[in-house]
Amino acid sequence: MNSAIDFINYVQRMLVEGDFSATYKYALLHAIADVCVESPNVTVNGKLPISLDLLADKMLRLYWNQARPFGGAAQPQQLHQNSNSKKQIKIISAVQSIQATGLYNINQLYKSPHYKAVHKVAKDALKEGPLWRLQILAKQEECFLYPHDKGQQHIELKAGVAGYFREFYHLITYLARAAWIDKIISFKHNQYLVGAQANLPEFLFGQDRKALAYAKPLLQELQKNTCFYCGKTLNEHAEVDHFIPFAKYTFDLGHNFVLADRGCNNSKRDYLASYENKYKWEQTNLAHHGQLITEQLASYVECDADKSLAVADWAYQIAHNSAANLWQNKSEFRPA
Repeated sequence: MNSAIDFINYVQRMLVEGDFSATYKYALLHAIADVCVESPNVTVNGKLPISLDLLADKMLRLYWNQARPFGGAAQPQQLHQNSNSKKQIKIISAVQSIQATGLYNINQLYKSPHYKAVHKVAKDALKEGPLWRLQILAKQEECFLYPHDKGQQHIELKAGVAGYFREFYHLITYLARAAWIDKIISFKHNQYLVGAQANLPEFLFGQDRKALAYAKPLLQELQKNTCFYCGKTLNEHAEVDHFIPFAKYTFDLGHNFVLADRGCNNSKRDYLASYENKYKWEQTNLAHHGQLITEQLASYVECDADKSLAVADWAYQIAHNSAANLWQNKSEFRPA
């Protein structure tokens, strides 16, 4: 098994020496990192098989919001995600055709007749390009992450690779997103549109605030209108909080939402809450009300209790390994 330094060096070389004529490779790197975090029971030194169906679905989720028009209501334009100004990448085009029917929420896509077709487009695009080109560095094939076996319907991360993706998740996704943004800006046909826009990162990777609004009344009911953290009765300033902070895992999951008073939410911010709060969250949002949360929120936000728990376990494992402090309340932190 290669060392952590070898892994970081390889990712760095991948972003510098790889041939990126479109943004698919950044999306694939991000998707692999996401799956490693979301998968339960990943062993530090073990291999990890990842189905192409799952990777295609992750790619769809990453590109879904990016298919929207960019540039404001006055003159909305479409950002191109490849070097060909006259032809958009296939995943974006397929998503746009679905959104043109009035279906804008990806969680409703899974219940529609469109999902099978658009998933096939994403899977075909994955197999035609980035899956086998991601690991070509300086025009040479260097299969550090996974072997190239085009006859399989999955890839298998080599021993230890999934563990490194989990350990360095924030660094990998930060680098992938930064390179993704730079690539979009570098395309000449995007520059007139992006030049004056300061909100490109938010457009590409920001959260859907509507999901928080849908979750709020349900959480008020489940928590009996009390703050998840301090237990005080909530007022009109109650706020939906990501129990695992959005800064640590930048996707909305319905079971990850809790309701907090503004003081607790502002104090907790991007910290992980204490183990006592984690146990309370597991009992409340997973064990006792997991099915109800799925039933009420699945049309607006991804709901997967097992994935939520896997992400939480990963986040606390990283905190423990790095001797981080956990937020207990407004005036107290405790060691992980």
